[in-house]
Amino acid sequence: MNGQEKRPPIPWKTRGLELFQRYKYALLVVLAGVVLMGLPALGGVDETPDQPEGEVAFETEELEGRLEEALSRMDGVGTAEVVLTLRSGPIQVLAQDSQSTVRADQSQSSQSTVVVNGGSGVQEPVVLQQLSPQYQGALVICSGGDDPAVRLRVVEAVAALTGLGSDRISVSKGK
Repeated sequence: MNGQEKRPPIPWKTRGLELFQRYKYALLVVLAGVVLMGLPALGGVDETPDQPEGEVAFETEELEGRLEEALSRMDGVGTAEVVLTLRSGPIQVLAQDSQSTVRADQSQSSQSTVVVNGGSGVQEPVVLQQLSPQYQGALVICSGGDDPAVRLRVVEAVAALTGLGSDRISVSKGK
């Protein structure tokens, strides 16, 4: 031999271990990124408005119109105008899927919104509950607003249809 020793070929497992030792932190970061991408968004009960803001205003105007029409038919009220203010719009409560993992020194939990595949790649969330808008107050202006009996009937009617208390409904005499 000419003084050079031939090294035996490095086995594949040993070479893999060397690469792992060299790039272990980079692999850990990539693995953490993959795990985080796989986790759903964390959060509590998912409450989202079911309609855009313009449609909520449209529903409020529609209810105001229906109230005006109904109140105008009541004896002694005359022509009526109704103004409603909203505390919050309609809300949908969506179904949530929870997963918990408990280990010796820590626990983890995650939640995801349950969706149903509607075909053609369309996914829709599962709605558990539909909450109606909450009203903050009501103003009723009517021709018969100076008569206490008419005012009482108007307050009772508006309270029954909106869920407002009588202290949140104001009835005034119009021109």
